[in-house]
Amino acid sequence: MALPFFDGGVGKKRDQTLAVDLGGRTTKAVRVHRWGQGFALTGFTVMGAPIYEKSLSVDLLAEHLKAVAQTLKAKSNAVTLTLGVNDALVRHTEMPRLLVEDMRLVLKHSSRTYLQQELTNYVFDCHILAGAAADQPAKPAESPKAPAGPQKRKVLVAGARNQLIEDYVEGARRAGLVADCIVPGLIGPVNALEMAMPDVFANEAVALVDLGFKSSSICIVQQGDLILSRVVGIGGDRLTSGLAEALNVSYAEAEGIKIGMPSEVQAQLESFVLPLGRELRASIDFFEHQQDRPVTQVFLSGGAARSETIVQMLQREVMIDCKILNPTTFLHMELPPQQTVEIEQAAPQLTVAIGAALAAL
Repeated sequence: MALPFFDGGVGKKRDQTLAVDLGGRTTKAVRVHRWGQGFALTGFTVMGAPIYEKSLSVDLLAEHLKAVAQTLKAKSNAVTLTLGVNDALVRHTEMPRLLVEDMRLVLKHSSRTYLQQELTNYVFDCHILAGAAADQPAKPAESPKAPAGPQKRKVLVAGARNQLIEDYVEGARRAGLVADCIVPGLIGPVNALEMAMPDVFANEAVALVDLGFKSSSICIVQQGDLILSRVVGIGGDRLTSGLAEALNVSYAEAEGIKIGMPSEVQAQLESFVLPLGRELRASIDFFEHQQDRPVTQVFLSGGAARSETIVQMLQREVMIDCKILNPTTFLHMELPPQQTVEIEQAAPQLTVAIGAALAAL
């Protein structure tokens, strides 16, 4: 499921990409290339994100991207960037049976009609749901008596401010890179699940929870289609800050406790995790009521998902099997020796970056 706002390689088959997930506290990046009929992971990094007041400046972004590219020894200047869950909207709507390029223009001039919100100076992209061909407009009826097909399609729409997209493109340019694709971060876990667990993706209804720094995303995928998506203002920062205050320790110490020994602070940690569990349960209940189909599994990704205790707490709250999503299972590993040892622990954090790389490739 690819939803790139800006696709500089339209019509081209890419062989490799550097995908960068720009997070609030850490940046996660992967280098992926085609390997036969599949894909290979040749490098990854998790590094501190730039510190800024309100918005990331173009110069700061350029400096950071240059550092990422140097760390991963990028062999191509093509880069895929992600937009945070609060920077890109992702919504469902129905639109006329048009080419995707035409849908983008319709949304640009009539966003209120289809998204119930006036979104000026936005750029949009669309993904047609329900197995409809994304590149073919509706065919006319073969004869006057033949019944016409449906006049509208169910579409997943992504949108972001045009200025933000331009800043990303310019920041990449100043870093000596080309912003080949810009992808909503919310789509990353969906793409990763499709490749890592194709049978589950195609046949079940599952929930995906990506635990970000400030916010977390909740997506429910049913038989390959993203049916529901939400962003909730609960992330790893709230868990760590809450622990730091409750235990009277530093933020860095609380972060280590959260991941390394959460069973020792279970009572304190639970009070911060349960609100997220209630939001997840509400999303699942809404989906099951609307679709009359149960959610069979929950997959978690992001930094905090590395804690088995947090996963177990959410499982008790939602009463559905919760697992850590490993987005690397389908990848051929061509990593340096040290990273070969580290990849299993780092994998949940790389989910969005890997999913973005798949959108580009």
